[in-house]
Amino acid sequence: MKLKTQVGIVGAGPAGLMLSHLLHLQGIESIVIETRAREAIESTIRAGVLEQGTIDILRETGVGERMTREGFRHEGIELRFNGAGHRIDFPSHTDGKSVMVYAQHEVIKDLLRARIGDQGQMMFGVSHVVISDFDNAAPRIRFHLDETEFEIACDFIAGCDGTQGVCRSSIPSEKLKTYEKIYPFGWFGILCQAPPSSDELIYALHDRGFALVSTRSPEIQRMYLQVDPADKTENWSDDRIWAAFRERLATHDGWTPKEGRIFSKVIVGMRSFVTEPMQHGRLFLAGDAAHVVPPTGAKGLNLAVADVRVLAEALSEFYRSGRADLLDQYSAKVLRRVWKTQRFSWWMTSILHRFPGADVFQYRLQLAELAYVTSSRAATTTLAENYVGLALE
Repeated sequence: MKLKTQVGIVGAGPAGLMLSHLLHLQGIESIVIETRAREAIESTIRAGVLEQGTIDILRETGVGERMTREGFRHEGIELRFNGAGHRIDFPSHTDGKSVMVYAQHEVIKDLLRARIGDQGQMMFGVSHVVISDFDNAAPRIRFHLDETEFEIACDFIAGCDGTQGVCRSSIPSEKLKTYEKIYPFGWFGILCQAPPSSDELIYALHDRGFALVSTRSPEIQRMYLQVDPADKTENWSDDRIWAAFRERLATHDGWTPKEGRIFSKVIVGMRSFVTEPMQHGRLFLAGDAAHVVPPTGAKGLNLAVADVRVLAEALSEFYRSGRADLLDQYSAKVLRRVWKTQRFSWWMTSILHRFPGADVFQYRLQLAELAYVTSSRAATTTLAENYVGLALE
């Protein structure tokens, strides 16, 4: 079956759905295809800290109502080390900006609801996806759905299909450069049934490793521990987990986390990854298809939204005036922000985690870095500016 649209979008994650939504608001047609079922996308639980820019674009484009009602506005974070907490206030260092704790899968639900309401074309559960001819003016996307073979003819292809998708791998390898760093530790994440332990996120450095206290809802909390990425969840009993949290989060005044029934355990590896350029011909990469950041700085979803915001503006200008210069500049423009965000995520990761083989000298340097960050207005401002999100250039 042959279909035709202006922009073919591969991937129905935050990047693909947001791009389709933004293009619709500009009167540009798109078709979104996704290998997973819609139910799988909506039910995959992912944490989310939304930067001010992401909050603004969701509200400005009419998909931020539920986020505003149900999300948790955070005006700071706590850095905890040497048995004491130090709060970083965002508004006073960033002209009033803040972040919103609102899970990624909830953002996806909101975008799906908007696209369905606008009768957007989306196809889930597809297979055998192949993209071609994107190095000329007639790109094609071929795939199977329910034993029927489809072909989409489009003007442009947006590769929003994540790290394992077909879009990046379809670009000739000699045309791409990739930069990657694998971190020698992972995060052990839990979901537990308990009241919030803190009104804001707590990032803790301890001699035994990193710990993070986050929040999901008034009844469900998400928390993380630094572990060996090769460890197994079955090695961690509930008693061992809570003992580790109590140890790494301990303060001189006796603070302890609120404990409850743990109903989800997962270990995730950590890496930094960037592909350059993020375009080839009429194929444009966005989100995890082009870059991955460690979760310490809470930047993954925000980078994806920033990418497609730039891409949507460039496509809109092309269809409005015929100008292609903004499309030609897409990769260079977004990569400037990508690398700055990679720097921040690497820095946060480096000062808050214990590296295997690191000596006491390194640990004391980390403590000194945290002491400086929490005592210098200039250093605090730098952290706050990066955490709430850098402006698009």
